[in-house]
Amino acid sequence: MIEELTSVVLTTNLPERGLQAGDIGTVVLVHQEGKGYTVEFMTLSGDTVAVITVPAERIRPIRTNEIAHARELAAA
Repeated sequence: MIEELTSVVLTTNLPERGLQAGDIGTVVLVHQEGKGYTVEFMTLSGDTVAVITVPAERIRPIRTNEIAHARELAAA
């Protein structure tokens, strides 16, 4: 189970929320012993983009051999 305040990676695109697979977020709440998670996604400057609740299959922990990648958000 992923713990609260753990950084995670989104595994699927969520275009309706402006999110793409590979975006990094922080778990803010664990639901039903890890069946789902509320995750906050933020810009690198600290502005919240989305706070969403997703099933466990849509996120994964960050791996030790990964590097972050920056991208611009699409205009709203």
